[in-house]
Amino acid sequence: MKTAINSDRTAPLPAQMTDFIGRQEELQTLKQRLLKRKPFLLHGPAGVGKTLLIRSLLPQVPAVLYCENSVTTQVAFRSMAEALLELRDQRVLMSCRNRSGVQAKSALSLKGIVMDALREGNYCIVMDHLNRPSQSFAAAVREIIGWCSTPVVAVARSSHMEDAGFLQPLYSDRAEKHELKNLESAAAERFAHEIVRRAGLSASNLSEFLAKVLEFTEGNPGAILSMLQMAKYPKYRTDENIKITPLYIDFRMNGLPAVRKR
Repeated sequence: MKTAINSDRTAPLPAQMTDFIGRQEELQTLKQRLLKRKPFLLHGPAGVGKTLLIRSLLPQVPAVLYCENSVTTQVAFRSMAEALLELRDQRVLMSCRNRSGVQAKSALSLKGIVMDALREGNYCIVMDHLNRPSQSFAAAVREIIGWCSTPVVAVARSSHMEDAGFLQPLYSDRAEKHELKNLESAAAERFAHEIVRRAGLSASNLSEFLAKVLEFTEGNPGAILSMLQMAKYPKYRTDENIKITPLYIDFRMNGLPAVRKR
């Protein structure tokens, strides 16, 4: 018999990924950390929801400069300059006027403008998607935290050198790290069922498939979402069943949010 979770909401899933199921306590903890305006490292595996949670909190925390891609010092300072423009910082407005003006500035000139704005203002910076930042990147962050007295929240997949890079020593104390973990089993199950309900997903072996998804993903919300979205594709369907093994193999092969190999 075909199993389905009935719902009037069959539209594509919203970007907020089912209203932060199992993350309310984490949201409050992160909000309080941001409001304290102290540097810290937010870390957790791919797909766990670091960016989702941080971005949802930005409107609630004043004067936050969000750097979506903190791959190099130059990219980070351009992101900060654009964020300062959005906040109508007078120093940046006078020097750059608009985003085109930001792009026209040299990296050295832009760094000086941003550093002056940070020193005069009361800002907080979130540097997302860190990928083994270099020594020069870490030196710039150290200068921002020290000379400008501006807290920097770093976001990486782990607190180790392979992800946090040379920023690791800046967050050496345990109190300066916040780990975002996969969902606990009950929350992961609610999360998966809500995605199924909203997507209108149905299959004769849906219950078996959901059990396998929860087992394979170990509660990683990004991985759960990816596998359930894949289940809608015709290549993973036969009659009224979901082809579980081929779907999981492709999930692993396509480099989707990492889970432990089995």
